Amino acid sequence: MATPAFDRIPVSPNEDPDNKPFFDAAREGKLLIGKCLDTGKTFFPPRHVSPFTLSNNVEFVESKGLGKIYSWSVQRGKEPYCLAYVTLEEGPTVMTNIIQTDLDAVKIGQSVKLVFKATEGAPVPMFTPV
Repeated sequence: MATPAFDRIPVSPNEDPDNKPFFDAAREGKLLIGKCLDTGKTFFPPRHVSPFTLSNNVEFVESKGLGKIYSWSVQRGKEPYCLAYVTLEEGPTVMTNIIQTDLDAVKIGQSVKLVFKATEGAPVPMFTPV
């Protein structure tokens, strides 16, 4: 028997001046990641300091929103959902939810694409199978 993902409304994210560019981009349907300009490495969540060098020589770049499931777990209850780690094509791994699919069909290595889920505040990035 299939386990459909429950169409729940996520909690609104806490917005502050540091994450404002991220949520402004989310409102435009864009997923931002950080890029260390000293090393060329990308990271998530984007922030104003590189986790690789502790330098503020960083920029926010738009992700294509494509990736593969690295790991996942289905939380079963009245409102089942899938918590997952998705590795983006650009390199960083994002903790997220897999939505709009049969949760029993989710697999490691499965290709997924970005979708934004509305909240009472800024939309949050989630993923669905391609």
